[in-house]
Amino acid sequence: MPNPVTFCTNGPTFSDLIYGTWRLLDDDPRPTVEDLVERFELLLELGITTLDTAEIYGLYTVEAAIGEVFQARPDLRDRFQIVTKCGIDVPSDGKPNARLPHYNASRENIVACTEKSLQLLHTDRIDLLLVHRPDWFERASETAAGLTQLLTEGKILHAGVSNYLPGQFELLQYEMGERNLVTNQIEISLLHMDPLYDGTLAQLEQLYIRPMAWSPLAGGRLFDPENEAGVRIRKCMDEMRDRYEGADDDALAFAWVMNHPSRPVSIIGTNKIDRIKSQAKAGDIQMDRQDWYALWSAAKGHPIP
Repeated sequence: MPNPVTFCTNGPTFSDLIYGTWRLLDDDPRPTVEDLVERFELLLELGITTLDTAEIYGLYTVEAAIGEVFQARPDLRDRFQIVTKCGIDVPSDGKPNARLPHYNASRENIVACTEKSLQLLHTDRIDLLLVHRPDWFERASETAAGLTQLLTEGKILHAGVSNYLPGQFELLQYEMGERNLVTNQIEISLLHMDPLYDGTLAQLEQLYIRPMAWSPLAGGRLFDPENEAGVRIRKCMDEMRDRYEGADDDALAFAWVMNHPSRPVSIIGTNKIDRIKSQAKAGDIQMDRQDWYALWSAAKGHPIP
């Protein structure tokens, strides 16, 4: 079962498994408000109390769908923590002024996007706002000014980033002054290990900040029968499964991420109830050191150097 964890000193307390809403509306037929209420109630039963979304999800439609749930069931809002992200603009009805996809982490845009998110989500505060991607065209001081304004106004309770490299994180944190960035949401999986080597996880461990891990199942590539690394990984999991009470591949893949010393908080990205239940078991798995390295070796196709 997921467990409550605190991200850092004076940071938010969330469940260590978070429900990601990127594909919330992808099912055919599209889920109704009643369907989503039922799913959110299941999440609470499983101990998953944190929702991860973003302005751009569903091409700017998912936040509104979540808001419809809270509008229909206002009692659910206070039982969840909301994480949302902003700063990606693509041509659409939601971004009529965008001529092409681009990043925009300017002060003006961060504030405007957050105020829109508050309205769509039918809430008076965002528990955690993340800058979705580094904006190479914007000074970090301006991004920091937008986040600081929202924190001062109480519209967001905490601020963080997503997909930042260590130098980018350090620069923005410098500009934030005494206001701490509380996490960096990054891609981590057995098929995407870059954060192990580029200093991202080491930086967060040094700062005693828990990362958020998106796509722990590598976007499904882990289960592709044509993916040679995935085939090796699943075979390795078969050999260790009995040591973890028969945990399935989903749970073991999540556990591999969550057992890194930086203790990432991982995001569930499926709409399938059975897989949500399976992945929710990962928080209880304490992986053996040699099993962790066995999975690393299976992913890489060779022993450690």
